[in-house]
Amino acid sequence: MGKLPIAPGTWGSLFAIFIWWYIPVDFFTQITFILSSIIIGTYSSHIYARSLSKKDPSEIVIDEVSGMWIALFFIPQNLLLFMIGFILFRFFDIKKPSVINNIQYLRGGIGIMADDILAGIFTCFILHIGIYLFF
Repeated sequence: MGKLPIAPGTWGSLFAIFIWWYIPVDFFTQITFILSSIIIGTYSSHIYARSLSKKDPSEIVIDEVSGMWIALFFIPQNLLLFMIGFILFRFFDIKKPSVINNIQYLRGGIGIMADDILAGIFTCFILHIGIYLFF
């Protein structure tokens, strides 16, 4: 997905939603997927970016996958909620408001992953508040 010429991060996020749809809404299962993607993503993106001498190559999309999974953490499998989550996550990931912008300047794999992790946390927080208030 990262090699797609247009919007690889968006495609990576959509791929993450597709996979997440089939993951049970179970705390330990979801945490295992999220933590595994963060650990693998941090290490592999660091190695790959260093091999290209780039800070954050656009073809790396595991950061979007991890962030999207965090955004949907413990969210009921509901198409509307997943769509709202996708839109919010992409907004935070692209616009990078506040601390999300600052954290992306960390070096290596941590910097590649951190802004998407925070975008996912912000999105998850908003989704859970929305569920509490409106569902």
